[in-house]
Amino acid sequence: MLVRVRLFAMQREAAGTKELPVEVGDGATVADAWDAAVAAVPALAPGRDTLRFAVNGAYAEPLTRLAEGDEVAAIPPVSGGDGTDDGGPRNRILEVHVDPFPPTLAADLGLRLAIPEDGAVVTFLGRTRVTPGTPAPGQEAEAARHAGARVEGLEYEAFEPMALAVLGQIADEIEARFGVVRLAIVHRTGAVPPGEASILVVAAAPHRDAAFAAARFAIDETKARAPIWKAERFADGRVWMGAPARSAAPDAG
Repeated sequence: MLVRVRLFAMQREAAGTKELPVEVGDGATVADAWDAAVAAVPALAPGRDTLRFAVNGAYAEPLTRLAEGDEVAAIPPVSGGDGTDDGGPRNRILEVHVDPFPPTLAADLGLRLAIPEDGAVVTFLGRTRVTPGTPAPGQEAEAARHAGARVEGLEYEAFEPMALAVLGQIADEIEARFGVVRLAIVHRTGAVPPGEASILVVAAAPHRDAAFAAARFAIDETKARAPIWKAERFADGRVWMGAPARSAAPDAG
């Protein structure tokens, strides 16, 4: 049967394509599809230990069985590293887009989210810095080549439908853990120059403890789980950043 293997970030660059159609036998698994992709493009082989997989937009284990026409996404290391309902209306703003954030976005989202009963609106804004971060597994040699160099910008790539689904799961967990039901997570893609924002989180709640906890959980889990990839761009090259993706919060089983 025929399945499609989607490639992103480092794997996409290694293969020179975003997608590989592969033939696998009946009863084949995700691992079989990946083996077929590696047989077609041997340059993909070194990244296996740090990959996660998704089938038709949901994280899946390597032994998950496939059906004709399934889409298997190979998820390389993603951009990051390592309650009860308060009675108010739920309001979620979850977006991935290429446009730069307007200067008033944080305030605008706070106004859209908060209700009169809310005593806290917590905002987190993640910006591009000029100092380098931690390279993704397999990128250490390239990172060493740029040691001491100034980061000239970040480049983000996203598997958008799955990224939005993961943001929705994170919002569900925030509601269950902290009782916070008014939340925004907005992430950019494309080129983000130094000093510009790449992610904005806003959490509104009656009490500050819940709002702070929700905002922290939202940024940490977005960076660890959402299929969004980040490369640091230098004058003469780039380095992919991050750590292997996970499918749930550390204490969620």
